[in-house]
Amino acid sequence: MEDPDKKTEVVLLACGSFNPITNMHLRLFELAKDYFHETGKYKVIKGIISPVGDAYKKKGLISANHRVTMAKLATKSSDWVEVDDWESCQSEWLETLKVLRYHHQKLSSPDPTNSLQNAVPSTKPGRKRKQEPNRHDPIKKKNQSPDIKSVPQVKLLCGSDMLESFGIPNLWKLEDITEIVANHGLVCISRAGNNVQKFIYESDILWRHKNNIHLVEEWITNDISSTKIRRALRRGQSIRYLVPDAVQAYIEKHSLYSPESEDRNAGVVLAPLQKHACDSKN
Repeated sequence: MEDPDKKTEVVLLACGSFNPITNMHLRLFELAKDYFHETGKYKVIKGIISPVGDAYKKKGLISANHRVTMAKLATKSSDWVEVDDWESCQSEWLETLKVLRYHHQKLSSPDPTNSLQNAVPSTKPGRKRKQEPNRHDPIKKKNQSPDIKSVPQVKLLCGSDMLESFGIPNLWKLEDITEIVANHGLVCISRAGNNVQKFIYESDILWRHKNNIHLVEEWITNDISSTKIRRALRRGQSIRYLVPDAVQAYIEKHSLYSPESEDRNAGVVLAPLQKHACDSKN
């Protein structure tokens, strides 16, 4: 049996709207943790939920304050999954890659200021982008010792829909996708019979780094989604057992979801589409 001390420590990071957080979001963490522990090579030490900021401009996105609060209520009973509000507190939308960098730096350095500076460059977006993939290399060089092994790997936890969104024009930058899968890694929860493997095969970037993409099959299927939760709420239908009880109580207390809230950001172009389309013209 392999020495437990040699297992690679992993932190699972889930980015998204969490509008609202559901039991399915929480299940993703449990499924991924089981998968990694069953390999005998990894030890999952933490799960992080990072709700996107309001600047994302997604249709129907309620305020980050409410979404973060609901996520904290949902994870209150967990001894390993926590909520981080750093991304949601940013005044501008941040690429997922920058959130990954931030948490990598936070784990690598005890100085939170260092994490912030390395995650979000002070230069304008699109400048010196070729140098960014190696942004956290200096920390590695500085710690050329056995201690570097103690820095956990931060892997992006997602569903198959996020992975397949890599193929949507202008939603992701190719260099960002490359750095995510090459330097961090993906953990994708998908249902049996899903076409995720085909999607990876048809992408040169994903295929090149397929060994750093962990596909976890969800055998006990769960079709809960935030979109369906909001639809049920607009129609006055029960959402009990679909979200944690504390989340349901919070939604009811603040009357969070309605036809009016669903129209929020209607007609507004999603932040990444705005930014990347603009960058491609420059």
